[in-house]
Amino acid sequence: MTVTEAATSGGAVRSLALGRAAQELGLKRGELDLAVQLGHVRTTPGASGGPPRIDRQEVDRLRAADGFPDALRERVRTVGTMEGAGLVSISPARFTRLARTGHFTPVRFYLNRYRAVVWLYLAEELREFALAHPALLSGRTPPALRALLDAGEDRRARNWRGRRLGLLLRVTEDPWRQAAAIASVLDSATVAEVVTDPYERSHLRVLRPELVPGRPDTPAAREVVERLLLADHPDEILWHRVSLAHALREARELRPAPRPGVRDEARPVRRELSVRSRPVPVAHHSGRSPYGRGLLARLRLRKGRRDAAQVGRDGRG
Repeated sequence: MTVTEAATSGGAVRSLALGRAAQELGLKRGELDLAVQLGHVRTTPGASGGPPRIDRQEVDRLRAADGFPDALRERVRTVGTMEGAGLVSISPARFTRLARTGHFTPVRFYLNRYRAVVWLYLAEELREFALAHPALLSGRTPPALRALLDAGEDRRARNWRGRRLGLLLRVTEDPWRQAAAIASVLDSATVAEVVTDPYERSHLRVLRPELVPGRPDTPAAREVVERLLLADHPDEILWHRVSLAHALREARELRPAPRPGVRDEARPVRRELSVRSRPVPVAHHSGRSPYGRGLLARLRLRKGRRDAAQVGRDGRG
């Protein structure tokens, strides 16, 4: 059955499998997955670790919104270079230049029949950019951007990784899962340098999320995708190394990584968060966090609270 009864404190609340929810919301399954990732549709954890589900109340809320279903479908509509360029009334060549310099952040990608990467962008974000930055849509390319392009700059993969990682970090408060997500964009040698304990590395591998659903069948296509998943710029690698070290310290304080024959007496794991309805802010690579304002800010806040609590205890002593 696709509709189940989930016991809650307020009584029985029906929940729908994602496929059924997509039908009721007038979305394709891929569109619903994207809506969930972006925070437009809230999910609840599945029973016994199963796939997430969507409450009937959430479906009813979305169906009752103004402009349904077109408005919801438009929020997750993705376009490629040609369609995106037409949407903001510029040439495909200029669109590509703006994307390579980080002005448009891809939300997805796929490989075409020639194993070339096809980046997809949110139509809604492109329209917002056109309204906010009309000067970049006409006239000569600014010298600073021209210099980046002449140097071979291409931030599309880097910005996609940052966006995808930010979405993964937003849906959990468990620092072990956060650390595993960050480790997923670093190569194994770099992870080993930061995470020297083999049991901790094994635990991170178990918790490691998939950045993209499924993998290509052919070795050549898999090689292309693998290159897109790993950080490849020194600044990006350094940022993720620092973020991983922060998350790892937080994770160790919560509970140690599982070890053979050692009983886990750690504090209870904090529950997974359902995806909120507010979209994650997108940050481009210009010295700011590739995750938006998420992980490092939370880590600094927690550290500040612990330090303040320690000062209070010392004062009372």
